[in-house]
Amino acid sequence: GARNAFVVREPVLAALGAGIPINARSGNMIINIGGGTSEVAVIALGNIVSWVSLRVAGNKFDAAISDYIKRKYQLAIGEQTAEAVKINIGSALVTKDKMEYQIRGRDLVTGLPKDIVVNSNEIAEALNPLLMEIAASVQNVFNETPPELVADIMEKGIILSGGSSQLHHMPEFFQKYLGVSTYVAEDPLFCVAKGTGLILSHLDIYKRTLLTKR
Repeated sequence: GARNAFVVREPVLAALGAGIPINARSGNMIINIGGGTSEVAVIALGNIVSWVSLRVAGNKFDAAISDYIKRKYQLAIGEQTAEAVKINIGSALVTKDKMEYQIRGRDLVTGLPKDIVVNSNEIAEALNPLLMEIAASVQNVFNETPPELVADIMEKGIILSGGSSQLHHMPEFFQKYLGVSTYVAEDPLFCVAKGTGLILSHLDIYKRTLLTKR
């Protein structure tokens, strides 16, 4: 087995992979929206200053889309179809220029296969309660963060990472509800993996500041 095991929290890995200077004195905020969980963290001087993890993320988004289509159209769809809808036309906000996507499911009235077309505004409606939950958690993290670090974040903006941060209009959603500029990291899906790689290749540097021995 491994001689030494080190623990690094996921938001730190995501922040590193997103190119955030985590050892800087100023505060940085990352919202990492993965498959099973979302983490919101403020990081300064290599440490997590305030942090929350909630079980609202990609998988819950898929389930919400599936439930919405079942309620509105009496159509049962599979997990893969719900995920395809999210990836193709998933939106965090209702917009004028809506996108459409055709899906096939089982009509719950007749039991027969049926095709329907759904649009991005319907998906935004389906996802809104979950996104509001994440926004409320971000607000809580702000409330627990020292004012000078909040000022840093207001100036620099929030960084989004994780596969589900790629929903259309996700940055605008957080800007609207939090009043803070928000940006999606480059390669958001791979930020955690990239951050892990950085730590492994520079263990001597990160051991002193980031790693807690298990």
